[in-house]
Amino acid sequence: MRKALLFLVLISLMLSCKSAYEKVRTSNDPVLIYKTANSYFQKKEYQKALPLYESIISNYRGQKEAEEIFYKYAQCQFQLGDYEAASLYFKNFANTFVLSALKEEAEFMSVYSLYKQSPGYRLDQTPTEKAIDGFQTFVNVYPESNRVEECNKLIDELRAKLEKKAFEQALLYYNLKSYQACLTTLDNLLVDFPDTKNERELRLLAIKASAEWAENSIFEKQKERYLLTVDKCNTFLKKFPTGKMASEVKEIKNNVIKKSKNSLYDGY
Repeated sequence: MRKALLFLVLISLMLSCKSAYEKVRTSNDPVLIYKTANSYFQKKEYQKALPLYESIISNYRGQKEAEEIFYKYAQCQFQLGDYEAASLYFKNFANTFVLSALKEEAEFMSVYSLYKQSPGYRLDQTPTEKAIDGFQTFVNVYPESNRVEECNKLIDELRAKLEKKAFEQALLYYNLKSYQACLTTLDNLLVDFPDTKNERELRLLAIKASAEWAENSIFEKQKERYLLTVDKCNTFLKKFPTGKMASEVKEIKNNVIKKSKNSLYDGY
């Protein structure tokens, strides 16, 4: 009996709270709604603050309160995980309130919202590329910002994701025996990421793909491609002369040199 009574009391309290919220939301009183929205925002109850801010944006257009309402509305979108909307509203804020002290932060948050949309490396990386461009633009526009270091770290993180995706693509081509596509992907990767920490691994895979490509080419093309593999081996050994991978590269080099000396190639 006591449990049932307690349950009814709780339900009654919940309904009364909801009724109070709805009463404010439908009051057509912008001042009351504004005050209540700020209260919910302060308590981090963004799911309640958001519709309240949305309902009064037009009421305060052109007034001093509009800046705060618009910014907090964008923040609510971000805090609730709607990063696509948040990016848009932060950008609109920065373009609308060009003299605002919050313009720089809004510019950053617009790009950071793009960053939050960046998916795992196996998926389409368009949001990742947009975020990289956005952070770089922010750094260029605000070179003295205390956000610059953070932007550079996030750029490095996002570029590492793009690099990983490209490497996995090259590896897939290799495993599918699409050696020319593997080599093209690796060449592009080394151009796009010249400071990669994985250069040894990338160049070794390129050497293996090149050797396999030569081996599986038509006879007329084999010698040319064996010699191309030798060039790749020499480049690797010049940069990384010691270590386990260097030993593997030396073995591949000796093997392809022997194959390139096939006397049957002399007629071509």
